[in-house]
Amino acid sequence: MTPGISANSVGVVTAEKILIETPLTLACGVVLPSHELMVETYGTLNADKSNALLICHALSGSHHAAGVYAEGEKPGWWDAYIGPGKAMDTDRFFIVSLNNIGSCFGSTGPTTINPQSGKPWGADFPVLRARDWVESQRLLMEHLEIQQWAAVIGGSLGGMQAMRWALEHPDKLANSIVIASSMKLTAQNIAFNELARRAIQSDPDFYAGDYLDNNTAPRRGLALARMIGHVTYLSDELMGQKFGRELRSGTFTQGEAAPIEFQIESYLNYQGEKFSGDFDANAYILITKMLDYFDLSREYQNDPVQAFSHANCDFLVVSFSSDWRFSPQRSREITDALIAAGKNVSFAEIDSDQGHDAFLLPNPRYEQVLGNYLSRVADKLEGAA
Repeated sequence: MTPGISANSVGVVTAEKILIETPLTLACGVVLPSHELMVETYGTLNADKSNALLICHALSGSHHAAGVYAEGEKPGWWDAYIGPGKAMDTDRFFIVSLNNIGSCFGSTGPTTINPQSGKPWGADFPVLRARDWVESQRLLMEHLEIQQWAAVIGGSLGGMQAMRWALEHPDKLANSIVIASSMKLTAQNIAFNELARRAIQSDPDFYAGDYLDNNTAPRRGLALARMIGHVTYLSDELMGQKFGRELRSGTFTQGEAAPIEFQIESYLNYQGEKFSGDFDANAYILITKMLDYFDLSREYQNDPVQAFSHANCDFLVVSFSSDWRFSPQRSREITDALIAAGKNVSFAEIDSDQGHDAFLLPNPRYEQVLGNYLSRVADKLEGAA
C-alpha cells in the first residue's frame, strides 16, 4: 500500500487513452471514423471476464472516478463507493470508468483535433445523444473483449445511459443500476439548462463557439452557468445548514461602507471560477442539450412500459428525498414502468438533505443499498464459476 493512501482506497491510479478504430455512426448521421477514450480501470478482470462493471458519468464527470494520481491529490469523484470492501468492491469486480465522447478530459470532443480540419472541433463537434455514448461504450467493451457487463451503473445522466443500455443491448448487461435519474427531463430542468447555455453564449469571449481560434475562453459565462447548475444540485435545507445568512465580508452596521458578501455568494463564486478553469464551454452546451433530448420511450410510442419490455436485465433504482432536480417521483415512475413490464426491480429512496449531489456523497444507507445489491451480483457470479 502506498504511504498516505487509506487501506480501502484503490490507491494511485493511471489513466489510459484508448483508440477505438471501428467507425462510430452517431444518431445525427455523422460518422466518426475513429475516436479516442480516456479510461481508468480498478480491480481485476476474472478468467471468464464476467465481473466487469461499467461506470457512466454525468454532465461534468470524467474517467477519474476513484483513487488518486499522486499522493495528496483529490480522489476521483466516486471514490467513496469504489475500492476494496466498498459498495463497488474492487476485490470482487473489475470496474471500467471512461470519459465519454463530447466531454473535455481527453476523449474525442470539442477540444480535440478534428482530423479533417487539423484544428480543434470547437462548436463544429456533432450533436450527440445518450445512445451515442452507449454505442461508444459498446465499442470499448469489444476492445476489452468483455461479452457482458455484470452491471452498468450511473447517476443522473449516467442513469440515463444505464437505462439506454438495457434497451439497446439487452443481452450485454446483467444489471442496470439507475441512480437519481429520470426517463426524460421536466420542462423546469430544460429551462435551467437553457439559462446555463445562454449565460455561456452571452459572454463576449464566446465568439459563437470559436473561442479557441481566438485564443480565449468564455470563463465568465461558464462560471455563471455552473453557478446556476450548482444551486439546483443542492437542497434549500443544505444551503441553510451550511451557509444560512452568514456574511463572508462586510457588515450591516449603519455607517459602514464595506461591501457585503454572503457566505453562499462566496461559495458559488468559488465553484463557478474553479469549474470555468476545468471544463470546456462547448462541451457543456453539447452535453446539456444531450440531457434535454433524452426521452427513453420516444421511439416506443411514448410508452415506458413498452420500452422496458425490451430489457432482459435486473434493475436497482435509487432516489434521494431532497433531490428536486431529479425528484424521487421520477425514480418511482421508472420503477412503476419496470414492474408493469414484468422486470425484476429493487427500489430505494434514501433520506438525505444533500439534494441531487447526494448520489456522489457518503451516506450509510445509500452505501448499504448499493453494496448489498452488488454483493448479491458478485455472489451469483462466483457461485457460477
